[in-house]
Amino acid sequence: MEKQLQYAKIERNAKIRSKVGKGIVYTLLTFWALMVLFPFYWMILTSFKSYSAYNAERIPAFFTLSPTLQNYVDAFTEVPLADYFLNTLIFTVATTALMLVVIVPAAFAFARLNFKGKNLVFTLFLALMMIPNELVIITNYTTVTNLDLRNTFTGLILPSVTSVFYIYLLKENFAQIPDELYYAAKVDGTSDWKYMCRVMIPICKPTLITITILKVIECWNSYVWPRLVTDNEAYFLVSNGIQSIRESGFGRENIPAMMAAVVVISVPLVVLFLIFRNKIMEGVARGGTKG
Repeated sequence: MEKQLQYAKIERNAKIRSKVGKGIVYTLLTFWALMVLFPFYWMILTSFKSYSAYNAERIPAFFTLSPTLQNYVDAFTEVPLADYFLNTLIFTVATTALMLVVIVPAAFAFARLNFKGKNLVFTLFLALMMIPNELVIITNYTTVTNLDLRNTFTGLILPSVTSVFYIYLLKENFAQIPDELYYAAKVDGTSDWKYMCRVMIPICKPTLITITILKVIECWNSYVWPRLVTDNEAYFLVSNGIQSIRESGFGRENIPAMMAAVVVISVPLVVLFLIFRNKIMEGVARGGTKG
């Protein structure tokens, strides 16, 4: 009887320690989440404050009783924000589509085809990831300038149509598909191209969706390269456009309208991630799993 009471006491203490531990972890996670989300809350809040109310605040208010949409109207009428959106959409769609056309056959070749020097070529290819991005940008800038492609969509797009990392991720995913499927397809007379399109791509669809979404986010947030090769406002992307707005008198003076422009630019990526977050996690997990 005494041993049973001791066991019950030990079990009760263990449950208490477990609950306390979970409480501490959840408290820290909640605090960290609030720290991360607060800048987004402040951005959205400021975008709904009127220009006069914002300037009248001596102590920043954490809420507003008179929200307004005028800042969003100003963001589209006072600056060419719609043009920046259109440029970014063209850049993002074209770059992502061309990248998929390049990396899918490349990953298929490294994963399934046998050719002399394949391992050496792939090793050298991976070694490109060790080159600092700054050196690549300098080389690309020199090439684009020599080809007279500055202030063109071609100059913006071409340096971004391939990615060693995405080829590696997709190649590892392709390599997980059993060889027996490939040999059976070859016996039936299926070409490599048809096998890739009808078998490998559908099986690896989560990884392809992940790569597509990550590339879209990368293009949408691209700043350094567009800033280097475009000084004509007609080719500005949203990131460069926002910087241009901030540097102008409008951006420095009308902070609420500036925040409204940032909110408008951020919303598409947030929505995209929320819709496809499960696919992103699934694709990354598949790409990093062997067997």
